[in-house]
Amino acid sequence: MAFAHLHVHTEYSLLDGLSRIPELVQRAKDLGMSALGMTDHGALYGAVGFYSACVEAGIKPVIGCELYVASGSRTERRVGDKSPSHLTVLARNNTGYKNLIQLVSKAHLEGFYYKPRVDKELLAQHADGLIVLSGCPSAELSVLLMDGNTEAADELARWYRDTFEAFYLEIQRHENLDFQDGLNAGLLGMAERLDLPLVATNDLHYVKSTDAALHDVLLCIGTNASVNDENRFRFSDSSYYLKTQEEMAELFADLPEALANTAVIADSTDVTLDFSSLHLPQYPTPDGEDAEPYLRRLCWAGFEARYPDGGTDAQKQRLEYELDVIETTRYPNYFLVVADIADFARRSEIVFGVRGSAASSLALYCLGVTEIDPLEYDLVFERFLNVERKEMPDIDMDFQDDRRDEAIRYVVEKYGRDHVAQIITFGTLGAKAAIRDSGRALGMAYADVDRIARLVPTRVGMTLETAMAESQEMQEAHAGDETLRKLIDTAFGLEGVVRHASTHAAGVVISSDPLTDHVPLQRPTKGDEDGVAMTQYAMEPVAKLGLLKMDFLGLINYSILDNARRLVRDRHGVDLKLSEIPFDDKKTYELLASGETTALFQLESPGMRRHIKDLRPESLGELAAMVALYRPGPMEHISTYIDSKHGRVPIHYPHPALEDILKETFGVIVYQDQVLHIMRLFAGYSLGEADVVRKAMGKKIASLMQQEREKFIAGADTQGYGEQIAGEIFDLIEPFAGYAFNKAHSVSYAVVAYWTAYFKANYPVEFMRCVLNAAEGNADRVAAAVFECKRIDIPVLPPDVSRSEVAFSIDVADDGRTAIRFGLASVKNVGAAAVEELVAERTANGAFASLEEFARRAGAEAANRRVLESLIRAGALDGFAHRGRLLATLDQLMQVIGREARLKDSGQSTMFDMFGDSVPTPLAQIELLDAPEPAERERALWERELLGVPLSSRP
Repeated sequence: MAFAHLHVHTEYSLLDGLSRIPELVQRAKDLGMSALGMTDHGALYGAVGFYSACVEAGIKPVIGCELYVASGSRTERRVGDKSPSHLTVLARNNTGYKNLIQLVSKAHLEGFYYKPRVDKELLAQHADGLIVLSGCPSAELSVLLMDGNTEAADELARWYRDTFEAFYLEIQRHENLDFQDGLNAGLLGMAERLDLPLVATNDLHYVKSTDAALHDVLLCIGTNASVNDENRFRFSDSSYYLKTQEEMAELFADLPEALANTAVIADSTDVTLDFSSLHLPQYPTPDGEDAEPYLRRLCWAGFEARYPDGGTDAQKQRLEYELDVIETTRYPNYFLVVADIADFARRSEIVFGVRGSAASSLALYCLGVTEIDPLEYDLVFERFLNVERKEMPDIDMDFQDDRRDEAIRYVVEKYGRDHVAQIITFGTLGAKAAIRDSGRALGMAYADVDRIARLVPTRVGMTLETAMAESQEMQEAHAGDETLRKLIDTAFGLEGVVRHASTHAAGVVISSDPLTDHVPLQRPTKGDEDGVAMTQYAMEPVAKLGLLKMDFLGLINYSILDNARRLVRDRHGVDLKLSEIPFDDKKTYELLASGETTALFQLESPGMRRHIKDLRPESLGELAAMVALYRPGPMEHISTYIDSKHGRVPIHYPHPALEDILKETFGVIVYQDQVLHIMRLFAGYSLGEADVVRKAMGKKIASLMQQEREKFIAGADTQGYGEQIAGEIFDLIEPFAGYAFNKAHSVSYAVVAYWTAYFKANYPVEFMRCVLNAAEGNADRVAAAVFECKRIDIPVLPPDVSRSEVAFSIDVADDGRTAIRFGLASVKNVGAAAVEELVAERTANGAFASLEEFARRAGAEAANRRVLESLIRAGALDGFAHRGRLLATLDQLMQVIGREARLKDSGQSTMFDMFGDSVPTPLAQIELLDAPEPAERERALWERELLGVPLSSRP
């Protein structure tokens, strides 16, 4: 008998389901199942991936959700009402799928209270195209039956039957549940009374029965419990897995119709996800003009502005070619949207730029989206967009990080709150986290768990398999200790499972239609009810559905540059525009050649500093090459590149025909763009076709590599190159296809690196002041910046309540040198809120003439023991007395500050003299207590703790 599992939890039932979609679908296929459901708790996170995996496996996907249903209205938030009932809902068709999206979205956006909840009103509004199963034992109908409230249960069942296209009583048979037999008897009685069909389900949470113990650990991780706790939340037995059709037939042998109805339901469903259509936002052009001609007009107007002399034929042909490709691929609206965002940022004086391959577009250069002329740097447009590649191009925009939210708000206001959302991302259990979480859940001693976790190298992409292969100690622990073996095996079983959802750091999606026509939404994970909503689908599914996804990245270096530019303008009257900074500044290249590149974008690591000093770059192109080379993989070619530049070794071209392509990088393949040019030269590929092949080569699939190799050699033969040389060239470029940087990205990064170097070389005080402010809150970065200031002879002065601003500021040292002074908010335990009132008072009414005057005017926020003690220990009150006496007098000082603040709030800080004029009340006297002056070492330790670095002395 055909059977389909219709109550299925994947790993997207976060920390409750263990079924990884690929394994789940493969197991269903191996068992000969023709359909499979997905009903995760309260969300549709995995729906697109599940759908695609099922289709690829030849299995019908039945998309659903186990909804949470509020006991009353979804908008009510009753204290203690933390456990809404469950309801299994399946999409019968595309209308049902869209209604399911509406339900889960509104559950999150309107009904969230501990769980995302729907209510009867919402269910009735979005009932079309949905099949409802009565649910598990936590369903409302089940609870009513178990409570013996048959009349109310019948009424509820009739409501579901009359509201939805199909309604089934869901019956399960798990072991060790005291209520199971009674509940099932009640369901059978209801089925007979109301003539309702039954459907058999297994509350599936993992793929195989042997996964039950792993699932128990996962539950403990989710509930912060231990498997040793007998009272923990746990499942009743090990039957919550993907049972075979035979196992289900045996379990429900007395209810063949309940089994048959699973196939009836599956056969009745027909949901098709559309991956071929685009849903790009429609840019509102003036007078409703079509996007294509409007984009052309903007680009050619920008062309005239970029090339006042009229431009060359090559430049004109390039723009015409790009516009043709943009129109062919149906992306004019995309380009107009991006150009509009760039225009907003420019008008708002927000520093922005693009990263990635988008900088290779002349159209974007003419639209003012990028400041990089792609023809000047020989950037390949096809690496960004070509007709052969099916994926939507990525235009990733960087904004200064302190104003990124303004760009997002602008997009929301422009296209509507229901058309814009941030994108979700899912965190998985990495190698170390799997060990630590498993250890806690298994109740193991922290020291043992920590020892094993520390054996896992801290590298990007590290897996437990790799760690085991590299660590003899881990192998010995696994082989020789049963407890540690269980820990490691458990971690292996849980590694990679989805652990949590969060807001993607950069992803934003913009749609022509309301987003809930295509994707479910929820609140952003930071819990801001009024914030921009977040998709329940991650980046890849969002793009697959034809929606415009963009990265709005916050770049702290842009904030540093903007603040430095403004500071230079205020202090020197020089209004520097970043786009107008010359790329031939002598002082900048001298700084780079010195290798003293601390605080410079992409250039401050010790290894990079060493290589930059050895390279002594003389152009932006050489700087871009170093940015591209200083990465795993190409890093091994750095010495060849540098030695070839300086003539220490002869420049070697693998083939004479490659000289034109590799001349700028001294014979070394540095960029993906060079790989494309080589493919075109040797094998006759178009640049677009070459990019498709490059991407395929990067996947390192052996059969695909052999296929592409043969194709390349055949193409080379038509170009007049022999099989041997063609094979050698293919073998040469093959590894670079996987790890070479795209040139546009390298040049984009090099420009930002150069700008930071320019400011450091020409305006070091202003630049380092902005670097220090950007580092606030990160003691290590503050310390590094302070040491760099001292190295380049910029004095860094300690905080001082009589001179410091809230943040780092420029001041004058005792010897007359321009210096940088610590801000009061930069003192640990203080923060901006505690000192803003103090600084505002001092700015308005002058410096504090005495400790008593400071106490009167400091404000209520300063009357906090932790704040005041930290300021004293950091030296911010040294102008009044040494720190020992001030600390001894701390209680008295706090009382006076607090009393004066209360008097001020009550309006009693002044009194009237005999002539009726308002005069200040007499200053309270503070008796400084005697105490020894702290030793130099003690002061240094305080400063290191509170400032990140000792300033007044050396420890």
